[in-house]
Amino acid sequence: MAAVTMEMVKELRERTGAGIKDCKDILTQAEGDMQKAVELLREKGLKVSAKVADREANEGRVEVYIHSGNRLATLVEVNCETDFVGRNEDFIELCKGLALHIAAMNPRYIRAEDVPADVIAESGETATKYAEQYVLLKQPFVRNASLTVEDLIKDTVAKVRENIVIRRFVRYEIGG
Repeated sequence: MAAVTMEMVKELRERTGAGIKDCKDILTQAEGDMQKAVELLREKGLKVSAKVADREANEGRVEVYIHSGNRLATLVEVNCETDFVGRNEDFIELCKGLALHIAAMNPRYIRAEDVPADVIAESGETATKYAEQYVLLKQPFVRNASLTVEDLIKDTVAKVRENIVIRRFVRYEIGG
């Protein structure tokens, strides 16, 4: 078993945003294995996500992205539980990333259950394939394709320990 050093704790904290005590405990549990520690923290974060999912999210921010040349713009309303988290750097980065993602990927719906059955039938694709292309939460995140937007939100929920909800978005494009 490898001894857990402060450098290891610092690296895990920088990679995940988890608290110092959590990082130390998880690294000890993972016997110093950084990848295993990251996975354990992710699992722990998913449990936090499930616990807070039913809580009301009425605070947050509206984020704007305007593409260079002013030919494309997006607005996204992202809600959290408290104004304190609404000003949190992790939450703000999430909102900026979502606004950029919407500009780049042009989703049509927020959740898979928002898509009418006849739209999927007309597309000729499976519901899963359609969701990957047009449902915001199911799309691979534009800055890190190994994560879906839903995964990104769950990771942020694990960091800030509050429910986060994408309430609505709009994308404007000249000639679009």
